[in-house]
Amino acid sequence: MSQITVTKTEIEGLLIIEPTIHRDERGFFAEFYNEKDFAEAGISTRFVQDNASRSTKGVLRGLHFQKHYPQAKLVRASRGTVFDVVVDIRKNSPSFGRWHGEILSEDNFRQLYVPEGLAHGYLVLSQEAEFCYKVNDFYHPGDEGGIAFNDPDIGIQWPDIIGEYPGAPAAAAYRMTDGTPLVLSPKDEKHPRLRDSWIFESC
Repeated sequence: MSQITVTKTEIEGLLIIEPTIHRDERGFFAEFYNEKDFAEAGISTRFVQDNASRSTKGVLRGLHFQKHYPQAKLVRASRGTVFDVVVDIRKNSPSFGRWHGEILSEDNFRQLYVPEGLAHGYLVLSQEAEFCYKVNDFYHPGDEGGIAFNDPDIGIQWPDIIGEYPGAPAAAAYRMTDGTPLVLSPKDEKHPRLRDSWIFESC
């Protein structure tokens, strides 16, 4: 019997995966990845690497993608809470340019299966969060691409963020509702809008 529940989203191939949680007086046990269960759900992806990051509240990572070596990912928050976002950047997809957001937390145990061809990012909502993800290809230096997290054409509704689009993905223009500054890496503050990205330059 499968130990996961799989829910489709409006973006083809993007799946919400919820493991069965076995609880008792000691705590809980869960299988976050079981090759057989995933295969039965139609996910035959072979993962080759596990990654993890730790971030504090207000950190926004993304939106990232790989240009020539796209990666499928299985993502979750092992500690804390994040708002996880994907954007469909597959040019021939009926949902091209659309986004999906999902709360992932240590309490809801929810995961997202992100297929190749989607840009990905997340915002930390808790005081601290640890984010874990499996990938199906190794890192290729120089292959990174990115899209502005606040691209008005995409219109992602990030929770708990206050600010107005200044014409660039500038962290200083935003803050959390409790006053926590928004934090982006220097690289993420240079990402273009989708319409100006490598996706169209490569046509």
